[in-house]
Amino acid sequence: MRDERRLIGQLQGQGLLSDLDVYFADILLQKSDQPSELLALAAAMASRATNEGHVCFDLNEMADRPLNGLDGQVIASVPSLNDWSVQLHQSGVVGTPGEHQPLILDASGRLYLHRYWEYEHRLGFLLDERAARQASNVDEAVLQTSLKQLFPNTSDEIDWQKQAAATAVLRRLSVISGGPGTGKTTTVMRLLALLRQQPGGEALRFALAAPTGKAAARLQETIQQSHDSHLAPMGSLPELASTLHRLLGVRHGSTGFVHNRDNPLALDVLVLDEASMVPVALMAKLLEALPDSARLILLGDKDQLASVEAGAVLGDICSGYRGPTPHFAEQLQRTTGQSPPPDSSDPRALADSVVVLKKSYRFDSASPIGRLASAVNTGNFKQAWELLEEGGAASQIRRIPVNDDTAKLAAGRYAKIFEMIEKGAAPSEIFASLNDSRVLCALHQGPDGVIAINRRIEAELRSRGYITGDSRWFQGRPVLVTRNSYGLGLYNGDIGITLPNPQAGGEISVVFPMADGSFRWIAPARLPEHQTVFAMTVHKSQGSEFNEVLLQLPARDNPLLTRELLYTAITRARSRFLISTEQEVFRALVHRQLRRSSGLAEVLWQ
Repeated sequence: MRDERRLIGQLQGQGLLSDLDVYFADILLQKSDQPSELLALAAAMASRATNEGHVCFDLNEMADRPLNGLDGQVIASVPSLNDWSVQLHQSGVVGTPGEHQPLILDASGRLYLHRYWEYEHRLGFLLDERAARQASNVDEAVLQTSLKQLFPNTSDEIDWQKQAAATAVLRRLSVISGGPGTGKTTTVMRLLALLRQQPGGEALRFALAAPTGKAAARLQETIQQSHDSHLAPMGSLPELASTLHRLLGVRHGSTGFVHNRDNPLALDVLVLDEASMVPVALMAKLLEALPDSARLILLGDKDQLASVEAGAVLGDICSGYRGPTPHFAEQLQRTTGQSPPPDSSDPRALADSVVVLKKSYRFDSASPIGRLASAVNTGNFKQAWELLEEGGAASQIRRIPVNDDTAKLAAGRYAKIFEMIEKGAAPSEIFASLNDSRVLCALHQGPDGVIAINRRIEAELRSRGYITGDSRWFQGRPVLVTRNSYGLGLYNGDIGITLPNPQAGGEISVVFPMADGSFRWIAPARLPEHQTVFAMTVHKSQGSEFNEVLLQLPARDNPLLTRELLYTAITRARSRFLISTEQEVFRALVHRQLRRSSGLAEVLWQ
């Protein structure tokens, strides 16, 4: 056994494998009929891949080439894909798709932990099955009339919101992807109204959900604040949103949910926002829990960061879309008066479920932020860097040299919050100021990571006299909740501010805004896991918007820095985007795309 562990032991010693990866490999070595170094390596890499967000480990990335350590020295030579695959299949713990073995190796060289192959296989089947079915009992004449009322656009340009709304009525599955400002929420409000107008629409059971508590609260708040005179005659619409976990029903101590294939959800229409954040395992369990007759409407931005956990489901779903089938294009033309050009290459049924919103109502073609986001999203480094260099102090976008202290700049933004507290401003005014500007970090650890930046901002505020005393519960401390607490009604991503509670004689508490406009005061000792949030990671910012964003990039490149991370950070800004970076690090981000190893796109489109 010692010889078989030599290679993974070296990789673990250099920090390239975790204790968990090695432990998993050890278990398979003990179970194997023919244990080997290459089995241990494959098992450990499959474990590491899922922890890094991949659904599988692609053997092609390592096969038939030398394996180097951190010092560049060759540790081993990995055989060809065919030879490696043969040895794995002879181990007795690696099976082919459909077999019940700890590891599953498919014909393309993708190696899965069995449960992740099962999640991907089930999800692909359920999405394909739902996409293949049109909705029943749709009155096209009513739909045509309602569409004219809700989307009165007379332009010759395709109204993508109208296309998305019609698709959601006509199909059991609809996937609506669009960047910030493309009107996803407006589209949802109107398509729900269209469904109310259909025969039996008043009896439909709706549900609104999102992957995190913060995203659910924001969806709920946005819908409650939406006002559209076109919707008045359409009947009542849902306003309450929940997390996916709450919707499915958490079973403590179990990875399963109350609602599943044997106990489906009692609903007819589910709208899932921020779908890009949903991992493959959770999406598979959701699809299983949906009744066959229900409509599923997925909303999100396919170009944003993928889920923290394994999978890039929304990106995989949208990856093969080139236009609707000719048959569905005719139906869209009949009901909406317009249709995207059909895909003439005999596309899969999923093509009739996908709509990409292309017009931004927040950023016009001349908007510096919109142009920067577009340049980054298309990998155009030259244009993106020129936009940053052209920006001046009064511009919407500006580059800050890395030798400038961004903590001092950020502290100047937060100083006004402390001044407002001193003057006795209401919580609503303080939160408005807090959400006006936010520092985002690309990484959690390191000298330019979120932990270090938060400490530097706090130290700067202390040096200016805004924070006094040794208590970490100082007035004005912004707090980010990092774990859901259903009992308190607080969720991962919620942000509160530490203030004297007038309802408790001025005792220090953390106040959180609620979706209905009220505020909830929580004693610090009762809070779930949390952290200071002068700055937050780009991942945590998903689903949020700020008037001004200051993005702190590290001084050196890092494999975790990707185009999707940069695009997500830029599109959090409504009015102004500042970035602390040097040219080479920025170039690396624009050119490096997030690649999640997965077979889902192939299952869905090929």
